[in-house]
Amino acid sequence: MKRRPPKDHPDPIDIHVGARIKARRTGLRISQSEIGKKLNVTFQQIQKYENGTNRVGASNLYRMSQALDVDVAYFFHDIPKEITHGGHAGDGLSDSAISKFDHDPMSSTESIKLVHNYFRIVNTKVRQRIFQLVKTIAETRDAAT
Repeated sequence: MKRRPPKDHPDPIDIHVGARIKARRTGLRISQSEIGKKLNVTFQQIQKYENGTNRVGASNLYRMSQALDVDVAYFFHDIPKEITHGGHAGDGLSDSAISKFDHDPMSSTESIKLVHNYFRIVNTKVRQRIFQLVKTIAETRDAAT
């Protein structure tokens, strides 16, 4: 049986799934080593999953969903339509679909920690005021440019 030639870039779907794994793991404050132990893989393997370098097999994706307390569908939520339509995965995808994930602000560690801590604020009124403050600052900055 002939092996597939190596790809130049990770598949955008693998990148998306990896970003969702990282976001959930970081939000729950679970280390890569802890997840690795639950899946019986090394933390380096978890890093490769999160970067999209290695694909997560079906059994490990299921175990990952169990370890992170989400449905398997969570990893595919909000997947951009441009990478799921117009051809087979990894076939005919433009570099723009790949680079879209490189600049996703919601996959940064800072964003994940911000959202995690925001929802840790128990007082709903305080949380709403913080939201409004951030929104007002952003709108003021947009209006100035």
